[in-house]
Order: sequence, then C-alpha cells, then structure tokens
Amino acid sequence: MTIGEIRALREEELVAELERLRRHLFDLHAQAVTERLEDATMIGKAKRDIARILTVRRERLVEQARETT
Repeated sequence: MTIGEIRALREEELVAELERLRRHLFDLHAQAVTERLEDATMIGKAKRDIARILTVRRERLVEQARETT
C-alpha cells in the first residue's frame, strides 16, 4: 500500500488493515521457517506497510491532541 492509500482510510479500516497485515507477517515468518517462502522480500514489504499504518495513526493522534489544546 502507498502512504496516500493509507491516509485515505478511516480509523476503523486502519485497525482492520493493521490486524490483517500482522497476521500476514506471522504467516510469512512461519513459511520462512518451514522453507516454503517463495519471496523473502515479502516480509520486508509487510513490515513497511505496518510501519506506515502506525505512522499515520500516530500523526492523527498528535493532530487531535493539538486541536484539543
């Protein structure tokens, strides 16, 4: 996912996507352990997508805190 696509999502959608990506990352790690992982770069891509979602959620939290003060 691109950062623009992530920013377009609502908070509920971000939480759902974050859970989906974390499960996917777990599955990728399991495949890597059993040597069934075809593309090792998929682990890095999943980690980056998770980091992007967490960054957007943090940006929104900081923005809300600024608005309330």
